[in-house]
Amino acid sequence: FEEPEAPGSRSFFTEIIASISDIKFAKDGRYILSRDYMTLKLWDINMDSGPVATFQVHEYLRPKLCDLYENDSIFDKFECCLSGDGLRVATGSYSNLFRVFGCAPGSTEATTLEASKNPMRRQVQTPSRPSRSLNSITRVVRRGTETLGVDANGNSLDFTTKLLHLAWHPTENLIACVAANSLYMYYA
Repeated sequence: FEEPEAPGSRSFFTEIIASISDIKFAKDGRYILSRDYMTLKLWDINMDSGPVATFQVHEYLRPKLCDLYENDSIFDKFECCLSGDGLRVATGSYSNLFRVFGCAPGSTEATTLEASKNPMRRQVQTPSRPSRSLNSITRVVRRGTETLGVDANGNSLDFTTKLLHLAWHPTENLIACVAANSLYMYYA
């Protein structure tokens, strides 16, 4: 399985950001979810011509690839997971944030959540995919103490805090994620 490279899009960072950091089978065994630095990709094992869905996670960081390379953040290995029913996928990001996307045909669901004891509750809008609710999970944004970067929504990013590990319960709508030395559970 390989996604063809767009002509003229090759740069010094192409191989680094296209390197897969995690891969998971869906419960039914038909789909594979892969995570590279910029995206989540959902593949149908019966169709090797390209992914059936691509979810933009860090596209807003593309202009900052040189800075990310210099501080080694570009080498961070984010994990991915699928819900037990196969209708949603999730992955981590910076500032202890994680993203949840709907992957049912026609879904535009894209939600950003924060792994925190006291998250600031506020809706996050994603320009590339409009947000819809994920049952009772609250959408939040982390208040950054350092302005190391700014995401597409104008929110500060902290590259020293990152959510690299997460797992979706196989039968419940429950996500476990790790940020630094804390384990957080989100139930919808």
